[in-house]
Amino acid sequence: MTSEHFQVLSLLLFCVLHSSEQTCPSKCFCMSDTVRCSSVGLHELPQSLPSFPTNLDFSHNHIIRLDPDTLTMTPRLEKLWMAHNEIRTLSHNVFRNVSGLRLLDLSSNRLQMVEQHYFQGLWRLEELRLFNNRITQVEGSSLSGLSSLKKVYFSFNQITHFPFFFIQDHTHPFLAMLDLSSNRMSSLPWEDVKALPQLVQQGLYTHNNSFICNCSMYDMFRHWNLSKYNSIKDFTDEHTCNVNGDPCKSIRFFRDNGFFQNCTEKPIIQPETDLPDVVVFEGNRVHLDCQTSISSTNLSFTWLSPSRGFITQSSMNDTRINMFPDGTLEIHATTTNNSGVYLCTAVDIKQALNATCKVKVIVLLRFHTGYTTLLGCIVTLVLILAYLFLTPCHCSFCKQPPVHSNQGTLSCIFSYFTRKQPNTDTLKHVAFMEHPMGEDRIEWIPQS
Repeated sequence: MTSEHFQVLSLLLFCVLHSSEQTCPSKCFCMSDTVRCSSVGLHELPQSLPSFPTNLDFSHNHIIRLDPDTLTMTPRLEKLWMAHNEIRTLSHNVFRNVSGLRLLDLSSNRLQMVEQHYFQGLWRLEELRLFNNRITQVEGSSLSGLSSLKKVYFSFNQITHFPFFFIQDHTHPFLAMLDLSSNRMSSLPWEDVKALPQLVQQGLYTHNNSFICNCSMYDMFRHWNLSKYNSIKDFTDEHTCNVNGDPCKSIRFFRDNGFFQNCTEKPIIQPETDLPDVVVFEGNRVHLDCQTSISSTNLSFTWLSPSRGFITQSSMNDTRINMFPDGTLEIHATTTNNSGVYLCTAVDIKQALNATCKVKVIVLLRFHTGYTTLLGCIVTLVLILAYLFLTPCHCSFCKQPPVHSNQGTLSCIFSYFTRKQPNTDTLKHVAFMEHPMGEDRIEWIPQS
């Protein structure tokens, strides 16, 4: 066999192997960057998967486990949906070849514990969904290394304790949603909760648990309520506690707060009014500086905006807003929607350092001269119409000699006010009152 024949044979073999890699699994639907195998009765993942997809959907099946070698052929994977299966545990190194995963949905499975090795290597993971499982315990280091994490959902489980002390500014700088609602927690470690980054406190959901009523809990929820956190605002009536631990004596924090009237009120968190303010008129340009304690020149910046969410230089697709290399955020023409608290996070990847700063933006409405003039004209017109049509002239009482037409209205008005008026209360309610029956009654009938 010549070298040319060998090269041709090698090329054919490569094409065959490559084509087999790209074959769409049976019962699945494949397109561009997605493989969808939802609701097809699978009991395990296919032995071989195409290497091209960034999205894999195996939700609503009967899959029991994920083997370590299952995802080795999908290095480009970014989103994995495994909701509504029967997964009880995760093997070691199951995600070792998909470090670029950004969304992992394991909701509505049968997980009973979150072990420390479950999510190792997923440093780009942004959203983790574990709600509606049977989780009773979350190991402290199970979220370690997930430095890009933004949202974690643990709701509708059986969790009694959560390791808050593992969440700090330098470990999870972008974490803005931690949902622990609808679990079985009877108390919270308030010192650890108060030490959480401000961004995490704003997005911490703990309603529908089995809390035992105490003043520490009330003080914390009260301050979150005063700070208008969405976790309180959106679920006000779901924040309950049990008096002396008795579930039959459940009260609501913000409806039955008389129970806590003897609690000593003391400041727990820094109110947003203490933040540096930037006041600007609507339509003007504004610059927000990201001034943190890190002085490194090799920094990456991320802003959290109240109206646009996370803003980075790589995600800039809006001509009305701009972000400079030094972290400065520029809003070209402000509107009232731009009001709120902005959080900037500076990250030094090489030294594994990060720091945050906050700026409160207040956008004031500007009253334009044209609007003011138009408003004045409208008010004047309304007053003129009110004078012409609502003047109390009942000319049936006017008895005077004929006068010239240009004096008729004024004479009628003066004559009306000189006559004896009916009772004021009767006039006010005349259309709705029933007069007593009798021959001598006097009826007051206003003129239309």
